[in-house]
Amino acid sequence: MPGPSYLDNDDTGGLVAKPSAGDNAEALSVSEISAALKRTVEDRFGFVRVRGELSGVKRAASGHLYLALKDENARLDGVLWRGNAQRLSFQPEDGLEVIATGKLTTYPGRSNYQIVIDRMEIAGEGALLALLAKTKARLEAEGLFASERKRALPFLPRVIGVVTSPTGAVIRDILHRLADRFPTRVLVWPVLVQGQGAAEQVAAAVRGFSALRPDGPVPRPDLVIVARGGGSIEDLWAFNEEVVVRAVADCSIPVISAVGHETDTTLVDFAADRRAPTPTAAAEMAVPVREELRAQLGELGLRQRRAVVRPLQLGRERLVVRAERLPRTENLLSPYVQRLDDLAERLRRGLKDRIQFAQQALQADRARLSAPLLAARFERAQDRLGAVRFGPIVIAQRIGAARERLDALARTARSLNPDGILERGYARVTAADGRTLTSRAAAADEAALALHFRDGVLEVVTHADPATRATPKPKASPRPAPPEQGKLL
Repeated sequence: MPGPSYLDNDDTGGLVAKPSAGDNAEALSVSEISAALKRTVEDRFGFVRVRGELSGVKRAASGHLYLALKDENARLDGVLWRGNAQRLSFQPEDGLEVIATGKLTTYPGRSNYQIVIDRMEIAGEGALLALLAKTKARLEAEGLFASERKRALPFLPRVIGVVTSPTGAVIRDILHRLADRFPTRVLVWPVLVQGQGAAEQVAAAVRGFSALRPDGPVPRPDLVIVARGGGSIEDLWAFNEEVVVRAVADCSIPVISAVGHETDTTLVDFAADRRAPTPTAAAEMAVPVREELRAQLGELGLRQRRAVVRPLQLGRERLVVRAERLPRTENLLSPYVQRLDDLAERLRRGLKDRIQFAQQALQADRARLSAPLLAARFERAQDRLGAVRFGPIVIAQRIGAARERLDALARTARSLNPDGILERGYARVTAADGRTLTSRAAAADEAALALHFRDGVLEVVTHADPATRATPKPKASPRPAPPEQGKLL
């Protein structure tokens, strides 16, 4: 019995596929079935909203965002094309619960399905608060909120920069409060404070103020106020974005955060140097009250004047007290006055006694003061005077002594005269200007020399270099020999 033929068409199938009678189901290619599935899924799920937790968030170099939505039982891949990813109002992170709106489609290359997300939002306020707490913990761990980074605000800023919306009530409140307290120049950097792109604009404004040069055409603010009115956490979310927090933390100018009302808190409040409960309060922190400052200056001036006058007053009071303690002048001088009176009386009595004594002595010497006695004493005095008169011998003795002293001086002068040795055959060498040369080196530097002999002067020209020769000065006339000292008598 022959075996079964594989070419036979039976229910068990054969080696080669053949169409069956009445069968109109043609075989589809993989691409055709994948395309059919893609159309079916996209038609059936052309618009869906999916809630899930983000996982595996990754941004490609092209700008597309790839992620996955998951819950406790399933996982759904998703993608945001670059345009939609740039319009997100928050930064997607793993673990964040979101609601994604888009359409389901298939990816034939991997035989899986995914959601193409057009819009993505945080799933409720609870998820938003969880993201806020997570971002705060991460930035705080980096030290952006450390108290050591806080700087003191300037006491009286000349220019204040305000980052806020130019059309809201916030800027009007700030300007009104500044005008009331202390009018100051204000630079407003208009930005969006809510919605798509608000965070980027606020961060750019803060960095722009920080980048201004002190000597540039636009004055550099001494203080920056980041302000916005109150609202929900979603309305204030732009001020919780990491890009804004880092811009405020890196700003080289002190920053006041005035976002929301007193109960509203954003991450910018922690990064700023000072937090204000309201924009109006930020203006009050920025400048003092001019009238109070003026009154304070007046009070300080008054205290200064008092401080200057008070030592004088105290000195005057101490002087008066000490003057009152001093004894009176008459009490101080009364002993001396009495002593003076006693001395005057003693002087008067002493003079009177001296006169009496002199009178008595005169009476006693009256006999010795007679005319013959006085004449004899006068004659004796004349004799003594005649004996001491100067005679020729005395004068001659004095002149002789003076002549000896003069001769000694003349001998000393002749011994010290440099031309005195010329008589003994020596010569004296001088330069053109009359200087006496005492060494060979000094003579070698001179262009002309003069040799002084007993009977005259001989001029000599040397072989010195003409370039180094000094211009000779006129020859000094020979010094005449001193005349012989004559005799006085």
